[in-house]
Amino acid sequence: MQILVLYFSRSGNTKQLAQAVAQGVESVEGVRCLLKSTAEVTKDDFLSCSGIIAGSPVYFGTMAGELKKIFDKFVTIRKKMENKVGAAFATSGDPSGGKETTMISIIQTLMIYGMIIVGDPMSATGHYGTACVGAPDEEARENAVKLGARVAETVVKLGAG
Repeated sequence: MQILVLYFSRSGNTKQLAQAVAQGVESVEGVRCLLKSTAEVTKDDFLSCSGIIAGSPVYFGTMAGELKKIFDKFVTIRKKMENKVGAAFATSGDPSGGKETTMISIIQTLMIYGMIIVGDPMSATGHYGTACVGAPDEEARENAVKLGARVAETVVKLGAG
C-alpha cells in the first residue's frame, strides 16, 4: 500500500512538515510513502495510492492555488479516488493565520473526491490535521509523524488499496 504526501511549499516550511508526515507513514509496516510536491505529482500517483495527505501554506484562509490546481486538473479521476483515505496539514506565517480554514478547504476537496477523511490523533491535537506557524518545531514534527502514522494505520485497517 502506498500513501501520497502531496504539498506545495514556497518557503520550505510546508515541505518540512510534509517530510515529518512522510516519516509517520513510513513507520507503519506494509505502507510506503510517495512524497511529492505539486510540481512533481502525476495522475498516476493519485491512482496508485491508497490515500492522500495534502498540505499547503495558508493563502487567504484556504489552500494555495498551486494545490487547488492539482485537484482541479485531476478531477476526471475523482470517482476512482472513492474510499481512499485523505488527510490535511497546513502552515502559516501567523498564529491566527487561518490554518484550520486551510485544512478545511483541503478536507472539502478530498471529500468531494469521495475520500474517507482522517484527522490527527488525540495524542496529537485531535483536530483537523497538523499545523504550525513558520518552520515546524519539535512538537509540530511529532504531531505530523502521528498524523502520517494514523493515516497509514487507517489504510491498513480498511484494506484501502
